[in-house]
Amino acid sequence: MSTFESLGLEPELLRAVAARGYTTPTPIQAGAIPAVLADRDVLAGAQTGTGKTASFVLPILQKLGQERGALPRVLILVPTRELAAQVADNVKAYGAHKPHRALCIYGGVGERPQIDGLKAGCDILIATPGRLLDLCQQGYCDLRGIRCVVLDEADRMLDMGFIHSIKRILKLLPAQRQSLMFSATYSEDIRGLAAGMLHDPVKVEVAARNTTAERVAQLAYRVPKEQKRQLLVHLFENGVGDEGPWQQALVFCRTKHGANRLAQQLEAAGISAAAIHGNKSQSARMRALGDFKTGRLRALVATEVASRGLDIKELPQVVNFELPNVPEDYVHRIGRTARAGSSGAAVSLVSPDEAGLLRDIERTMRQSVPFGTLPPLPAPEARPGARPEARRRAV
Repeated sequence: MSTFESLGLEPELLRAVAARGYTTPTPIQAGAIPAVLADRDVLAGAQTGTGKTASFVLPILQKLGQERGALPRVLILVPTRELAAQVADNVKAYGAHKPHRALCIYGGVGERPQIDGLKAGCDILIATPGRLLDLCQQGYCDLRGIRCVVLDEADRMLDMGFIHSIKRILKLLPAQRQSLMFSATYSEDIRGLAAGMLHDPVKVEVAARNTTAERVAQLAYRVPKEQKRQLLVHLFENGVGDEGPWQQALVFCRTKHGANRLAQQLEAAGISAAAIHGNKSQSARMRALGDFKTGRLRALVATEVASRGLDIKELPQVVNFELPNVPEDYVHRIGRTARAGSSGAAVSLVSPDEAGLLRDIERTMRQSVPFGTLPPLPAPEARPGARPEARRRAV
């Protein structure tokens, strides 16, 4: 079994790793760290939660040495603001005994603090593609000093339509550089991007696509759409079987409006909750995530924006209040509760019109999701304005 010492990391980084309580590298770390230290390009296949962030942050910090510069030397491209903040937290923690400065660049907030940060200088630039390209085009960001570029969750960035921005950014970088790409899946677009970006890469594949799903105890309930909320409240109050009430759960909805409404309904039922999605301000999203991590919230209701990039340790439950339209998104969602080799539980509330989505998910995972017995639930409430006859039928 490898150790962090055997990977060739220097004492300052080993102290930082030990301070975080890690003793044994994960498979992605054992495969990627030596390759990055050896100046090789890397193409890594890994789900979020496998320790992949440390697999590039640790060796990058070591390669930077003790020097500091005005222009950024490392560029880490990420798909979302949440992931940018998470990577920045890792750089700060693992670089606790190093002099390097990291700066986050992302949209949804004012440009001025980010511009001031670029003028002050940084060593590691963590950025979402859109805002970075905008600041480059305005002349505020100079990427000519980049020695290493990282594409984190490359498949997600392509799903979000960033491929053209990424290609334009890559053209701004020096031709002589180290390039690292991390992706959970390999589409034709990903393979094409890798072929143009990476030179003779070391390939690190640590898990099959459905390994995360196999670590998660999955359960589904057949439930009418109008009774989903009652079932979710019942699960928070009673749990599954005799496990007792749920302390916390990350709950996924398809739409921003649906997430807001469900969070309000859970609050009305006495379950502390907040919604997190793309229309929320960055401060509101970070505040909700912080409250959830500290236990002040029992339910964090999220849209797909939160299915990757959220680092929540020891998350016991993930709930698919609505199934995703893309089967791979189901695996990413439930992977929030199977971090770094741990186990977890995922419950899906499946209405009749979602049966086809569940079949697609099962085919993608090559495994079936067992159904639980629906517990007794209150009758659904009548919609405001419904005719008396409709109300009687609904009772």
